Amino acid sequence: MYPLLIKSILERPARLFPKKQIYSRDSSAPFRYTYGDMYQRVCRLANVLEGLGIKEGDKVATLAWNNHRHLELYFAVPCIGAVLHALNIRLFADQLVYIINHAEDKVIFIDEDVVPVIEGIKDRIKTLKQFIVMTDKDGIPETTLSPVLSYEELLANAAAGYSFPDNLDENSPASICYTTATTGLPKGCVFSHRNIYLHSLVVALPDVWNMSEEDTVMHIPPMFHVMAWGIPYAATWLGAQQVFPGSRPDARTLCELIQNEKVTFAGAVPTVLEGMLDIQEKEQFDISSLKRIDIGGQAPAFPLLEALEGMEIRVINGYGMTESCPLLTANVLGSRMESWTREQRYAHLLKQGLVIPGLDWKVVNAEGQEVKWDGKEIGQFLVRGPWIIEEYYKEPEKTADSLRGGWLHTRDMVTVDEEGHIKLMDRLGDLIKSGGEWISSIDLEDMIKGCPAVREAAVIGVSHSYWGERPVAFVSLKPEFKGKMTKEEILDSLKDKVAKWQIPYDVVFMDDVPKTSVGKLDKKLLRENSGAEPGKQ
Repeated sequence: MYPLLIKSILERPARLFPKKQIYSRDSSAPFRYTYGDMYQRVCRLANVLEGLGIKEGDKVATLAWNNHRHLELYFAVPCIGAVLHALNIRLFADQLVYIINHAEDKVIFIDEDVVPVIEGIKDRIKTLKQFIVMTDKDGIPETTLSPVLSYEELLANAAAGYSFPDNLDENSPASICYTTATTGLPKGCVFSHRNIYLHSLVVALPDVWNMSEEDTVMHIPPMFHVMAWGIPYAATWLGAQQVFPGSRPDARTLCELIQNEKVTFAGAVPTVLEGMLDIQEKEQFDISSLKRIDIGGQAPAFPLLEALEGMEIRVINGYGMTESCPLLTANVLGSRMESWTREQRYAHLLKQGLVIPGLDWKVVNAEGQEVKWDGKEIGQFLVRGPWIIEEYYKEPEKTADSLRGGWLHTRDMVTVDEEGHIKLMDRLGDLIKSGGEWISSIDLEDMIKGCPAVREAAVIGVSHSYWGERPVAFVSLKPEFKGKMTKEEILDSLKDKVAKWQIPYDVVFMDDVPKTSVGKLDKKLLRENSGAEPGKQ
């Protein structure tokens, strides 16, 4: 049997598109090279890893931004049989310590500007034997890490040739990603070569991301978050040009890169896109090359959809999770929808869409029975398939709780319309039950974000002795509206859209609504800081 290995993804563009370019915003100056160059550097890196004593199954950590060196590690590590572990730069120190020790990482590759993060926790890490600093400057910066080496010096002194094994087990681990810990400690999700290979193949399909060799792909989702949604593997396999925004890119940087590199496809969360559109409106960057945007993390608001459609950018509203490598659904406007009104199209794009090919799924109620496909009945989304994890790393109890009967119980509560389109209503713990009726916090957030003055909105349920729970909205206003909008105006905007009992009890204005390390609304933190019970309404 021919094994499905990441090696195949690496070798195809090196053979067929060796002159296609990869752009990386480096520390000192832009860096540009080809797939042919990349392959040679990956071969050198493979020799470096073996020289460091990395063996099959060993965990190799990265603490890095979206750049060409991180891409090289995406391939060299799994292609020699080791396991890539991309650490989330935005995690708290205690979480990083836990994850590194839990995964038993042997070596870590660190971008220059985040070296202090590891310096601050090095005495609490039990398993790391070697630190490698990645920079385009000569040598390495002064550091308390030891033993420490330079990435570029190691590559320069390594042998140029390497024969990647083709006899690895396709089910052997290639990458480990940890969840963002919205509840409890982060959980490790291990993905095999087969998982990544098949996921990369499917996400490029026309009714998913519709990617091809003609694309120029910019990587906005962090490479430390579920492998940047799997986009780097798919883009490499197809031989697309790639653009890496580098360290701490802001909205202006992203707009400049789209303009200068003629980017055609990117993925992003709504908050990033909203910031980009604000900059583009003020400074008039030419981003007309951008044809498709995959939106993840949360559903886009109506104003964002309207702005993107006005720029003739095709919106793909996706949904996924760490446990699924990560993509589960994709929502694109089909041919039958061309005659729809703008409101109909926008309402449809707020759904998460169809489950992508290759996955089996169902939506069940509390009794385990499948819900009606009527767009109204709510149930938990269950899924199984060739890129869904089989267990949490070293967590048998959590595995038994989430993976039952061969199905991943996602804890995401959804509806299914008559044509099979999924709409995410809430996480299992985020649905608000008030007076015996369910309220979707996501629906309320979408409606509040439809107000032109609102930048961000989060809704949670707060305990109530009479109603059980009541919704409370946390709202961040756009700068020009701060101090000029009242909570009564926010609530009035909902009166014609939802029933009276669904209207939030209160609106709390904030400078910024708290978010997790990957840009999702941090409702856990909001709940922790919202202990007061609202009065009767």
